[in-house]
Amino acid sequence: MSCGRKPRKRTKSQEFIYQEQCKNVAHENGIRIGLQGDPDLQFLLRGGDLVKVKSNKWRKTRFFRLSEDCKTVWQQTNKKFKKDSSFSLEDIDSVRYGRQTEGMLKYTDSDSSVEDRCFSIVFKGRRSNLDLMASSKEEAQRWVNGLEKVINSMDNLNRLQNSEHWIYDCMRKADKNADNQMSLKELKHFLRHINIVVDDDYAEMLFKQCDTSNSGTLEGSEIKNFYNMLTHRQEVDVIYGKYAHTNGQMSSSDLLNFLQNEQREPVSLDYAHKLIDTFEVDEIAKVNKHMSKDGFLIYLNHEEGSIFNPAHKAVYQDMRQPLNHYFISSSHNTYLMEDQLKGPSSTEAYIKALSKGCRCVELDCWDGENGEPVIYHGHTLTSKVLFKDVIKAIKEYAFKTSQYPVILSLENHCTIAQQNIMAHHLTSILGSALLTQPLGRNMPTAFPGPEELKGRILIKGKRLNKLDAAFNNNATEDVDSVSEEDEAAELKEGEPKPKGKTSNKIKLAKELSDLVIYCKSVHFSNFDQSRDNQAFYEMASFKETKAMNLAESSATGFIHHNMDKLSRIYPAGSRTNSSNYNPVPLWNAGCQIVALNFQTPCKEMDLNQARFLPNGKCGYILKPEFLRHPDSQFDPVKLSVGPWLKKKTLHIMIISAQQLPKINKDNKRSIVDPLVRVEIYGVPDDNASKQTHHIEDNGFNPMWNIKFQFTVHVPDLALVRFVVEDHDVATQNDLVGLYTIPFTSMQNGYRHVPLLTKRGSLIPSAGLFVHIMVIDA
Repeated sequence: MSCGRKPRKRTKSQEFIYQEQCKNVAHENGIRIGLQGDPDLQFLLRGGDLVKVKSNKWRKTRFFRLSEDCKTVWQQTNKKFKKDSSFSLEDIDSVRYGRQTEGMLKYTDSDSSVEDRCFSIVFKGRRSNLDLMASSKEEAQRWVNGLEKVINSMDNLNRLQNSEHWIYDCMRKADKNADNQMSLKELKHFLRHINIVVDDDYAEMLFKQCDTSNSGTLEGSEIKNFYNMLTHRQEVDVIYGKYAHTNGQMSSSDLLNFLQNEQREPVSLDYAHKLIDTFEVDEIAKVNKHMSKDGFLIYLNHEEGSIFNPAHKAVYQDMRQPLNHYFISSSHNTYLMEDQLKGPSSTEAYIKALSKGCRCVELDCWDGENGEPVIYHGHTLTSKVLFKDVIKAIKEYAFKTSQYPVILSLENHCTIAQQNIMAHHLTSILGSALLTQPLGRNMPTAFPGPEELKGRILIKGKRLNKLDAAFNNNATEDVDSVSEEDEAAELKEGEPKPKGKTSNKIKLAKELSDLVIYCKSVHFSNFDQSRDNQAFYEMASFKETKAMNLAESSATGFIHHNMDKLSRIYPAGSRTNSSNYNPVPLWNAGCQIVALNFQTPCKEMDLNQARFLPNGKCGYILKPEFLRHPDSQFDPVKLSVGPWLKKKTLHIMIISAQQLPKINKDNKRSIVDPLVRVEIYGVPDDNASKQTHHIEDNGFNPMWNIKFQFTVHVPDLALVRFVVEDHDVATQNDLVGLYTIPFTSMQNGYRHVPLLTKRGSLIPSAGLFVHIMVIDA
């Protein structure tokens, strides 16, 4: 039953019944998300008027409320010929109290008194923010607190709870006349809605089997029986039956046997008891230290049963190694929301990148009006954003996701006067978070580690002198200009030089130069020159093509270069559509700052998200020992015997999928024909791909039971990618969902694999069920 918008005509008695049904639905969903009777939830369900802000002049009152499904916000338009609109809580990235978006700051700048009445809903992807004003501070805070509470409760549901929530919601939508009964016609509609097609005879047989009252409709316990029949997991029955040797249930010893033999977990009987205490729903079974089939299914759908090793969820690596010993999550042209030629520049792009764990962001700085430097993609039609606004956003959001250091990569095109303004904004806004001196009292000979630099912001850019000058006020050099950044020079290739200009040198303000500590930008000539003449803190930026050539032709040399120094890689200027290059070969060569266009959803960004998935998603991943040890002769292109060679055989069985989303939502009869592809990314010898056949007209519970085998030579660098697609004979397959994970973060055994959208957001109810077995080859 859907209680979003009232039908146009109802009698008083019908209206009363309708309202009571809506209350019951809201009550049931409140229980499901753990907020039964919560006052904040009740406030959202009642709803209220809010002022929608779109410009200085466009401010209109709209009625908003949370629908009874507890996951959709409904907005009344007050327009005669325009439909009311809604949006899902799953599409919300964050809710911000106050004037915390560009739009809100711009369109309420003349009335700062409304600050405490404002809040904004920020969406995932490229959807515009929703800027709103409440009638009072208290009301605004209730909206923000309530939305955050419901979103957090939804996020904390496990896969099984999400699945139940989704199926019950689909059932209500199929109940067209909202009578809490399901006719045969409504049952067929429901099956299409959950992405499965069955012939009429089977649907009728299923219906009659559940209609024990012979009333011609399903209601009450009959609907519950139908649900149980629909969600029955035959493959789980087989696994459970194999180990349930104690009166039809798993004893703690049976469970331990399963954990040790199938899941390959080195655990004790105490751990089995802990799982029973945590997941068993039958109190009698729990007292007897048994696990029922229901408890077993809950375990499999929980974090402990996921393919991702929960021990890698928090920060677990040594964070005191030198900074250049880590892969660092990095963004290119961070200010852009879209393409490189005419797309908008925004502080929002920095907030989103930092929220995803990005630890190195880029700022292209140019002279602006009224003496204020701006950030944009120079010589293009991209919009401009004030440098100081970007620094304010970075100050606010730098350490919300990760406490480890953020690097600001400056591409400086400003005059001396505006460079001084930049230096002023950096020091005054960032305050003590800005690193302005090397750590310690003596001139360093190596980088500090991320742990030592927690909460600090580093500047990467040009510097007029050596870092020694920071310890000797008299150690100045008689220069005021430096060569341009390599990326800036590359973009100017082919352009005619201004008359009289013979070099690419730029004037550099001492105040800005002095803020560059551990990340001084220099030009790269060759590895020998860098080793012999450049200090550890002097780093080069490489265009992707040059870096790829070095990684292929001089991999060992590149790896040793990166043992001493930082390297930044950036996309070629020809990628005007903000596409990305493959980061894996650069990681294989030990490059730390492999900068990608974060705004573009693509395979490359998916690989980047996977690389930084472990270690608390903190944006830093410790490189393998063979990429750090000076005696290493590792070459990813020409593999030889060494400590990096840990040859493994990976056995993967794709068993089944659950609740795959519909792709063509406009066509109610469109059903997914899913297939699964498994891809390996790593050193060239490990790259591989295999896929299942497609299953027609079943996105709800397709089953394959197909086995794949892969040989992985360097598991420390390998990523395993699961891709689910909707098969199409005539056109390219559509993406249904995906998930990528480092090889070393996978768990053995029967595991559920979560699925993400192309933008990296979790699809709550969907997943794969697989069996993983890694053995020494």
